Amino acid sequence: MSLTVAATLLAVPVGSASADPKPSLQDLADQVEKMHTDIETLAEQYNGQREKLKTARKAAEAAQKTLATSEADLAAKRAKAVALAQNAYITGGLSRALTFTSAEDPEKFLDQAATTYALEQQQGEEVTQLLKAMDAAERARAGAKTRIEEVEKLVSDIDTKRDKITKLVTKIESNLFQRALGEAGRPGTRATRVNLPVPGDGKAAAAARWALTQQLKPYVWGAEGPSSYDCSGLVMAAYRQVGIALPHYTGSQWTSGRHIDRSELRAGDLVFFYNDLHHVGIYLGGGMMVHAPRTGDVVRIAAIEGRPYAGAVRIAD
Repeated sequence: MSLTVAATLLAVPVGSASADPKPSLQDLADQVEKMHTDIETLAEQYNGQREKLKTARKAAEAAQKTLATSEADLAAKRAKAVALAQNAYITGGLSRALTFTSAEDPEKFLDQAATTYALEQQQGEEVTQLLKAMDAAERARAGAKTRIEEVEKLVSDIDTKRDKITKLVTKIESNLFQRALGEAGRPGTRATRVNLPVPGDGKAAAAARWALTQQLKPYVWGAEGPSSYDCSGLVMAAYRQVGIALPHYTGSQWTSGRHIDRSELRAGDLVFFYNDLHHVGIYLGGGMMVHAPRTGDVVRIAAIEGRPYAGAVRIAD
């Protein structure tokens, strides 16, 4: 072992033990840009998981209700079957030999036999119903367990993504990265409120006009107003104002309307960016949109040019 270590030390050139050179301000600024992309990507995945969680929780609640109903039905059928079984035991059912010829009153005997036979037939039907109820209760129990496990997994996934985003945001907001970003000349333009006229009388134009009233409110991942937003949260809030319910997730917003060509864009259309659709804005006209850009920024107007445009969706006229 010692010979190996010695040989390794001798093979290393003098001076190579020194630390790697510190990254330049530009390198650090590039890291920040990548972290911003990672944050927004994770944030939309987080939003997507939250939407799934809402659906899963509703399914779990429905499964629990079905289970309760099935178990109540099973209990009722079991009680009825037990009562009939007890009656059959007391009366002897048809297991006793029915000696018609030894009966003192053959007609009375036939009446009793018919009654006993009917009870046994009923008991058989109740047992069949009981078995069906037991099967239904078991399936309901398995379904409820599956739904609960689905909810637990989604909660775990959400917590994991939340932790990752929080760590990235903390890193971005550190003095080192803030200074690097500023000194490297990448802070972006200062946001100012712009009173832009939005043409149109429909719900889409009204949603766009409302979104403009939210200018300068901060971007916060996972937020949907009223004091802060992320990109899909702003879209959801704007369309909620005109009576249209959209999910808080870019992936679902992408499938919530009609896909249109870029040449067809008009105020209120949703414009999406990046291959994974992790960013969305509301088109205003003239190549401009209003959006909630990223951590550390605010709701603002921006050009759609110079961004990795992915497509557009028309939600309403």
